[in-house]
Amino acid sequence: MSVLSALAKAEAVRSGRAQPTAAVRHVHLADQPLVAVPLRMAGEAAAPLAIMIGSAPGDQNVLIVAQPRDRVLRLRFIAQLADVVLPYLDSFLGEVEELTSKAGETYTRCLDAPQLWTPNPGGVNFLKLLGRSVRFHRADGDNPVPESIPLLGRWLTWFGDRAEHPGSAVLPAMTSVLAAHWASGQSALEDGNLAALLGWIDPPRGLTGAEAAALAEDPLRSPPAGPATDPGFDNEELAPLIAAYNAALDDNARSVAAERLERSLRGQLEPTWQLMWRAIELLRALPEGASVPTRWTDDRGAFSYFAAESAEGTPQSRRDPAVRAVRKLLERERALEALQAQCAFDDPLLMLEHRVAGAAFRGTVVHSEPDRLDRSGARPKLRPHIHIRTADPFAAVLGEELTCVERPKQSGTVVEIDGDTLVLELSGGMGRKLVAEPGSVPATEDELGFARFTPSPFNGQLNLPAREDTPWTHGGPPPEYVPGTEEPQ
Repeated sequence: MSVLSALAKAEAVRSGRAQPTAAVRHVHLADQPLVAVPLRMAGEAAAPLAIMIGSAPGDQNVLIVAQPRDRVLRLRFIAQLADVVLPYLDSFLGEVEELTSKAGETYTRCLDAPQLWTPNPGGVNFLKLLGRSVRFHRADGDNPVPESIPLLGRWLTWFGDRAEHPGSAVLPAMTSVLAAHWASGQSALEDGNLAALLGWIDPPRGLTGAEAAALAEDPLRSPPAGPATDPGFDNEELAPLIAAYNAALDDNARSVAAERLERSLRGQLEPTWQLMWRAIELLRALPEGASVPTRWTDDRGAFSYFAAESAEGTPQSRRDPAVRAVRKLLERERALEALQAQCAFDDPLLMLEHRVAGAAFRGTVVHSEPDRLDRSGARPKLRPHIHIRTADPFAAVLGEELTCVERPKQSGTVVEIDGDTLVLELSGGMGRKLVAEPGSVPATEDELGFARFTPSPFNGQLNLPAREDTPWTHGGPPPEYVPGTEEPQ
């Protein structure tokens, strides 16, 4: 935890209300998101018990499994879930745009992509496990299942994998998103309780955040947001209802028992459902960060690519080969670096963390030379100088290149250090002539920020060895067999 994060938590305790740690929203919020509140059976990793799902506060579907250990009932539940999710996904496949790659190849990309919200990371993991459990079921042969079941399984697996990519917004967890924008007066573990976290962010009138969070910890008032249920509810209410369903001797009795179970589970799901839409309203009130559309474009591209593969019948691998796993890991590491930089450039509150750490500074331009030319080479180049004074704890190094926060396409090289004043040589973002475009060079008295990092994502090639240089254990060619070199038995 940084100094500023600790300060925000301390202020939240003092004021009785969560403190904003972000000035803008750093995650895309769809116009019509699909909200899912899943529950699973205790002691079972991927045994669905119930789910409340829908794309509007008053338009929710409640699906249950009266006996989660019954394979037939579980498959029936997943088929019903597919009837809700797959049409939602298909609604984004109709409108596309045609693009041309750098290699000259034409491809299509959907104009929008689906967004599936869950209450917490546990819900994300459960949906991924649920998808992996059915994605290889067959629609032909022995014990066939409807085609929608494995198709939903492949899509849920894709959503789960994409959720692990930093910056992706196709399957966000609400508690993680809220904790990234507000600091509560409780621990990070307690922030995993959606009702308690929202109690700090938006407490009811007359209550402090601590009081609202304490009330939220009562399972009778605020049931857990899943996927696990409260042990007291399991023992006192759920187990007898499932036992009554098991003991039913005819369809009539089973139907009555199932209705009772659905009413009980609906009571567990409804409070979280209302909290999810309340949280979406809070997030929608924040202005969107400047780099959010770029990351959503990446999500649209990933969605379009997988949809095309699925339509062509390309099989989904059971596990990533070694080389693909390494490539995915490197891509995610670089995506995380880009995400952190982009969020800092979008948000002065986040940039303040880097200023305190000495990775960025903000200052006032005290002198500007907008027409300065560098004549050291064969051709003159426009290289203005600015003198900028700062009070931030920034230890500059001669020759290092810094990126301007207000003009990310413009960089400044440190050419002189005079106490609290730096002389920067600017390049980029000024046009291609020897005279700078109007307003492209900072003027005297302008307030500017510079950082040691850049928000531009890395688009170069990953430094991986060629296949012939890759060990056979990681997908390379097998070793050449030489007779007589066998090891003795």
